[in-house]
Amino acid sequence: MDLKRMGNQTVVFANPPVILSSHSVVGPKEGQGPLGKTFSRVWKDQLNGEKSWEVAESKMLQEAMQGAISQAGVPKDHIDFMLAGDLLNQMISSNFAARQMALPLIGIYGACSTMALGMALGSMLIDGGFAQYVLVGVSSHHDTAERQFRSPTEQGTQRAMSAQWTVTGAGSVLLGRSGKGPRITSATLGRVIDFAEKDVNNMGSAMAPAVADTILNHFHDLQRKPEDYDLMASGDLGAVGLALAGEVLKQSGIDMGTGFTDCGVMIFDASQDVHAGASGCGCSSVVFAGEIMRRIKVGELKRVLLVGSGALHSPTSALQGESIPGIGHAVVIEA
Repeated sequence: MDLKRMGNQTVVFANPPVILSSHSVVGPKEGQGPLGKTFSRVWKDQLNGEKSWEVAESKMLQEAMQGAISQAGVPKDHIDFMLAGDLLNQMISSNFAARQMALPLIGIYGACSTMALGMALGSMLIDGGFAQYVLVGVSSHHDTAERQFRSPTEQGTQRAMSAQWTVTGAGSVLLGRSGKGPRITSATLGRVIDFAEKDVNNMGSAMAPAVADTILNHFHDLQRKPEDYDLMASGDLGAVGLALAGEVLKQSGIDMGTGFTDCGVMIFDASQDVHAGASGCGCSSVVFAGEIMRRIKVGELKRVLLVGSGALHSPTSALQGESIPGIGHAVVIEA
């Protein structure tokens, strides 16, 4: 059997899965940002008629996944697996959404890297012959994340300038063995990297070394360079982490140039008072499902490197004084 693994951490798909459809649902603040018109649906408020933020997030994820199914025109009973993840304890948004979707569930957790991780694992399932169709969905909600990870929302604690704003959003893609659409041609799965950052208000710095490590291994494994990509987007380092990752890569001999950006920088603008930018599972998922997929479809982008970045801490580990491990997972999407 010929292994499809190449180099240190990369897999190259012999039969690259097709992204048949994408769907994104966001909250009002995200809809007011520079990418507002690229999202499939913008909610008018954070609850959308539900009794709690947590219920709202689960419904948002369900809506995004159902939207991807409807757009592709694939009968739901033809879908082999649903891969989903979120930020909440025991992934309640994903599990409760799966309860309604009635599909075989593979729950995944990679913090903000979950969308890239889901696309990588879904591609492996299809390329490996284990599935014909795989549904990938990811969500986060600003208010559920604030309640779980930080101070009570009602307390109104002043945020540090290095802090990022958790996106209220859910993005989904439907992957298929064949059909029309861009293909996922390879994936580089990251290692957990920890540079002893303990400030939960500076997650960009905690994640940047892991993203840089994954990018370095990706270029090494495939013998590529930044010029081989029309767009390279991390998600979600924010402005602080993006600058740090670029500096780490430059010290390693790689100048990422102007084609390197971050989903957490793209989704909001300076007037929205988000400090270092955006974060959350939902950020890279809705930016990819919306703006990046739009640009691929109209021919602006031929080859994209999406590098999901995750801060692998919990409220418990933070309160116990542990540092914040980071991880980065990358997927290559080609028109």
